[in-house]
Amino acid sequence: MMDTVNALDWTPADIQHKQFRKRLMGLDPKEVEQFLQMAAEEMAHRRMESAELRQRINEQEKELREYKEREKTIRNVLINAHKTVEQMKANAEREAKLIIADAELKAEKMLQSAHQRLARLHQDIAELKRQRIQLESKLRSTIESYQQMLDIQKDNEADNGS
Repeated sequence: MMDTVNALDWTPADIQHKQFRKRLMGLDPKEVEQFLQMAAEEMAHRRMESAELRQRINEQEKELREYKEREKTIRNVLINAHKTVEQMKANAEREAKLIIADAELKAEKMLQSAHQRLARLHQDIAELKRQRIQLESKLRSTIESYQQMLDIQKDNEADNGS
């Protein structure tokens, strides 16, 4: 029976088709009928309004899920961008250290090469000094030999001329 059912579960048709027991000196059937008609219409309106509200809630929940998904995507993009920036920064630092190490190595090699060249120049200078001393010594020896030959020739001329 309709009396034992929750009033929120009633349909407009339930209200319209509700039968009342008739009693002597009872209610005006026309007034009851009008009231039931109004109640049925109001209930139909409320049910339609409730369905529209449920639809709006469903749409808004769907929209909220979409926004949350977008937010999650944006967060992921930001996290990935941050990671990429950090990786780029780390790579740049690593590359800078490699460039500095390479430059230091090249500078060390250049310095070492300059030291080797300087050592060769010192050796060349020492060799040239040794050669000069040898040449001076040979020249003195040659000059002395010629001087002795000249002295001998002078003595011979002086002996022959006397």
